Amino acid sequence: MGKVRDILQIKGPGTFSVQPATTVYQALELMVEKNIGSLLVSENGKFVGIFTERDYARKVVLKGKTSKDTMIGEIMTENPVTISPEDCMDDCMQLMTNRFIRHLPVVDHGDLIGIISIGDVVKFIIEEQRYIIEDLEHYITGHHSESI
Repeated sequence: MGKVRDILQIKGPGTFSVQPATTVYQALELMVEKNIGSLLVSENGKFVGIFTERDYARKVVLKGKTSKDTMIGEIMTENPVTISPEDCMDDCMQLMTNRFIRHLPVVDHGDLIGIISIGDVVKFIIEEQRYIIEDLEHYITGHHSESI
């Protein structure tokens, strides 16, 4: 079973973040520009939270707030659930399902190194299963290389 580090290698380095004093509107503009569903929130170089589309829907729109007057720090999810690069895909899928979350920041020895989404995990698992099926088909049909 694959690990979180495998997804990060495929996605490449880099995350997008904002500061708590950023307006929700500015954050949404960045999310649209980058075609992403969440932003990490950092202050003075320290990871302090996450802002997601779900936060926007539940904590701005439904509360009657406005995007241009509300700061990310007011509505972000503080101390979000995180994972390590060595966590396996099954654990991530179970965590996301049980906690009803779609994005997991990846922390390695206290340092934020990336983020994975439910889409990343599902895509990885599908590709991994496709590879296993192809390998088994080759084995069954005799199109495999035998080790001596």
